[in-house]
Amino acid sequence: MIKSLASVLSSLSWRSSFLLMLVAGGLNVFSFAPVNCWPLQIISLALLFGLMLRDGHAAFTRRQTAWLAWAYGFAWLTASVSWLLIAMTVFGGLPGLLAVVALMLLTAALSIYLAAAAYSLHWLRQRWQLSGMVTALLIMPALWTVAEWLRIWLLTGFPWVLSGYAHTDSPLAGYAPVIGVLGLCWLNALLAAAIALLCSASGSGSGRFAYYAKVSGVVCVVVFAGGWALQTIAWTRPLGQPIQVRLLQGNVQQDMKFDQDHLNESLTLYHDMLLAAPADLIVTPETALPMLTSQLPSDYLSLLDNFAQSSGSALVIGVGVHDGGDKYSNSVLGMSRLYGSQAYRYDKHHLVPFGEFIPPGFRWFVKAMAIPMGEFSTAGPIQPAMKVGGQLVMPNICYEDLFGEEIAAQLLSQYAAGDPTASILLNVSNLAWYGDSFAIPQHLQISRMRVLETGRPMLRATNTGATAVIVPGGKVVAQLPANTKGVLTAKVQGYQGMTPYILLGNWGVIGLMVLSVLLGFVLRRKM
Repeated sequence: MIKSLASVLSSLSWRSSFLLMLVAGGLNVFSFAPVNCWPLQIISLALLFGLMLRDGHAAFTRRQTAWLAWAYGFAWLTASVSWLLIAMTVFGGLPGLLAVVALMLLTAALSIYLAAAAYSLHWLRQRWQLSGMVTALLIMPALWTVAEWLRIWLLTGFPWVLSGYAHTDSPLAGYAPVIGVLGLCWLNALLAAAIALLCSASGSGSGRFAYYAKVSGVVCVVVFAGGWALQTIAWTRPLGQPIQVRLLQGNVQQDMKFDQDHLNESLTLYHDMLLAAPADLIVTPETALPMLTSQLPSDYLSLLDNFAQSSGSALVIGVGVHDGGDKYSNSVLGMSRLYGSQAYRYDKHHLVPFGEFIPPGFRWFVKAMAIPMGEFSTAGPIQPAMKVGGQLVMPNICYEDLFGEEIAAQLLSQYAAGDPTASILLNVSNLAWYGDSFAIPQHLQISRMRVLETGRPMLRATNTGATAVIVPGGKVVAQLPANTKGVLTAKVQGYQGMTPYILLGNWGVIGLMVLSVLLGFVLRRKM
């Protein structure tokens, strides 16, 4: 089978290869939630790597190789985040054609990182006269991982559907507390490269093929066995007593949320849901109150605070806070006896381009989409957690859940200061912008990765889904059906301790990539 596949790959023209990469990249959407067919992520990437490893008269030029990687990334991202079209057309008012063009421009630009990685690989392979094995097992996965790392932070970052997210349920999940999702991107690329290496040797003599088969087999066995072994390690341990939580899912339709005729309905809905029953922690979704604090009825927040004080409940409420003038923030306010009349506050600091801040030169685009509250001020990335009973709850708001290194940095800052570290993570979101699409299960999968990385449970309170409780190990133990109104009640145990990923963040993986490239240079002709 390997030899047949290799024969096909080696005979494809560049145009046929380009089309193949569009298909292979597009199929990646099924490697993520809700389908979760994680082997697709490895197999599809192995097809690309197999084409990149072609040599001799069958080899593609540097530019052709870059275009193949670009096509793979373009189809991968376009298929995986196509739900953005719902926000742009249904709620933003953009014509369908213009929305498709905007989506394709975004994914085309993000795919340049992968094209640059392929171009660099081709250049290094010629410049350093790299052997096939060094190229495949050392240089190729490293450059590919650096390209995915660039997507995490460059131009504020768009790390949705990084390849590592496909592995929340694969054996590679055991590595998440050590090297995070970026490290899983590297291991995914390493496995794909091992398969591609075997394909590249299929036309060689039987001795070379047998040697490459042994090396590729060892790589795959070691990687998978290591993941299984790491899953047996408990990096964190329970702290104190569990707390009773109530997570509210209002299911307010996005086209009604900011409609002046329906604002009072939302205020009444969440007032009644918050006060329906006491609990240690009661949480609303992001911007559950669809007004700025300066626009709320004068007694609205005080009535909620009175309930918190009298019932002993801690309330966490998503609302836009107006600090006067043109200073606004996407925030959560916390009310409890521990805070008295001074509410706890967390402000979203990693803002979404266009939705929460306007990049220079793009104000016309925001006006065309008619996005309400299109620009917010930011707080610092390091903010205190909220005390709830004997636990410390650390919020993040919607898009911030994608940046595991920032959540790890907050935990590390608490640890470095000698303070107690947050024991429970909390995400509040509103994905109603994207309808009943893959955005909801994909975001839940992202939260599961944060749990794997930090060894702490995650509570999710969302408007339309996925409202859920995730425990260490990444398992979802309670969840409301999407696009329904409901309250999720559960007991949640906090955890303490530091995973290697919290201590090192993404820099540990970047160090591995640098070491891999340096080792590749040293061994460039010896393997």
